[in-house]
Amino acid sequence: MSFMDDLNALEFNDIGRWPMAFRAGLIAIIFFACLIGGYWHFVITKKVPELEAAVALEETKRQEFAAKQRKAANLEAYKRQLADMETNFGAMLRQLPGKTEIPSLLVDISQTGLASGLDEELFQPGVETRREVFAEKPITIRLSGGYHELAEFVSGIAALPRIVVLNDVSIVAGKSPADDLTMSVTAKTFRYLDDDEGAGE
Repeated sequence: MSFMDDLNALEFNDIGRWPMAFRAGLIAIIFFACLIGGYWHFVITKKVPELEAAVALEETKRQEFAAKQRKAANLEAYKRQLADMETNFGAMLRQLPGKTEIPSLLVDISQTGLASGLDEELFQPGVETRREVFAEKPITIRLSGGYHELAEFVSGIAALPRIVVLNDVSIVAGKSPADDLTMSVTAKTFRYLDDDEGAGE
């Protein structure tokens, strides 16, 4: 009787009468199936979240590496950009007067109004406010004159070598067409803080 004939003669309802070799083989198959199932259930399934977390971490690290690689590749360009910014900042800082130059700048602003042919009704410097690297000084100005003279004054302020900003501009017409216009404006000028000065002092 061949092995295949023995295998075909086996009845699953009567495993106890199977030859010893087949019973041992069946037990071995069941044992290995249980072993693999237990290993899968108790070991592999518990490692799946760790694997997923590791995969996610790897992806994050890859993205961080790519970002850092791009920055490293552009490092020279960033250095040049920083140097340009420092140069521009220095140029802008030079447009701010120092502490000793403020009085002459106030005279320049006042003279610009008079040179434009305007009557100066009010020129009142305000309290200086200190910021991080500069101080801001407001000046309340009220001038009267014609439309073209007012425009010439604004143009003259823009042409000053120092930064002066005109805020809160208000122009009021006189009671009759022959009357002058009156312009009220807050001019703000700025100065850089000396090394021994700090913001808010």
